[in-house]
Amino acid sequence: MKQTVHFGAGNIGRGFIGALFSLSGYHVTFIDIAEQIINKLNEEKSYQVKLATKEKETVTIKNVSGLNNINQESEVKEAIKNATYLTTAIGPNILPRIAPLIARGISERVTVTDEKLYVIACENQIGATDILKKHIFDNLDEETKEKIEGRVYFFNSAVDRIVPIQDQDSLDVLVEPYYEWVVETIEDIPPVKGMKIVEDLAPFIERKLFTVNTGHAVIAYLGYLEGKSTIDQTLTDEEIANQVRETLKETGAYLVKEYGLDEEEHLNYINKNIERFKNPYLNDGVTRVGRAPIRKLGPEDRLIRPAIQAEKAGLSYTNLAKAIAATLLFDNPEDEEAMKIQEMIKEHGPAYVLKTVSKLDEESEITKEVVRQYKELKK
Repeated sequence: MKQTVHFGAGNIGRGFIGALFSLSGYHVTFIDIAEQIINKLNEEKSYQVKLATKEKETVTIKNVSGLNNINQESEVKEAIKNATYLTTAIGPNILPRIAPLIARGISERVTVTDEKLYVIACENQIGATDILKKHIFDNLDEETKEKIEGRVYFFNSAVDRIVPIQDQDSLDVLVEPYYEWVVETIEDIPPVKGMKIVEDLAPFIERKLFTVNTGHAVIAYLGYLEGKSTIDQTLTDEEIANQVRETLKETGAYLVKEYGLDEEEHLNYINKNIERFKNPYLNDGVTRVGRAPIRKLGPEDRLIRPAIQAEKAGLSYTNLAKAIAATLLFDNPEDEEAMKIQEMIKEHGPAYVLKTVSKLDEESEITKEVVRQYKELKK
């Protein structure tokens, strides 16, 4: 049976990428440090992926196992030797931590086989596989780097599926019916169910990040300010729903200008995604979607980058500024990053956060607009 190695045995890994490989005839070896999940995978050897619909359709995912990357390094390296694909869904911040182990696995692999290995980081991050590749190469000697040529391939990708937080005592995963997995390559690679191959990923990943991820975040932060508990509940507030749509029209104006997208088609894409967010069967919490606001305020992420690009293009970013201001007001006491931001604001003010976290000049027009909106929202 064909083999694939997937780093990240969480809900996205099991409910999306790993599931597609299993349904494509692969044995999936999940790599994670979550001992309980790894043990369950090895004991139960299957789980259910449930669709968040009225009918609650289910699919059984088989041919799965798990390894702990802390205390089973030799087994992980053996799995990498035998894999056709190596994928991740572990969070972009974790990529540097797993790269040394992957590098050791690849180093051993290229001494025993010429079979091709395809590496794809399935993260909400532009150029995530490039980032992973850099960290892997930082841990390889020159001889191994030469051996990799023509044997190990690195492809960027864009992924899109909503998977809410759920019961951690079961391997079963609730997911929305819609998904998209786009991979950038001109190579002829082994087929995987649901994988879409494109030559240029940029329009797909930016359209996804600055519509789906931006929209989701805006709903979460505005909903949190209004005391809403879930994403679908937040969107029953017409004022917030309209605010989200207007924000996505701003990101859309940049995307249309940058990539030549059809304006009407993109507006349909915006509206389709807002309808996705309204799915009551997901019961997706605003604190889950809004978590890790420092990452979400990064200069290349879903709120800051489209605002910067809009300003450069002479386009409006007023609604984006309001969304950024709402992010600065996300003070969930259970979120470590949210608390760090609140400490920074208390000590230095909101403009300091934008300078430190978002790399925005404190005197920039975007910063001034965000601070203005922050003061308005705080009233």
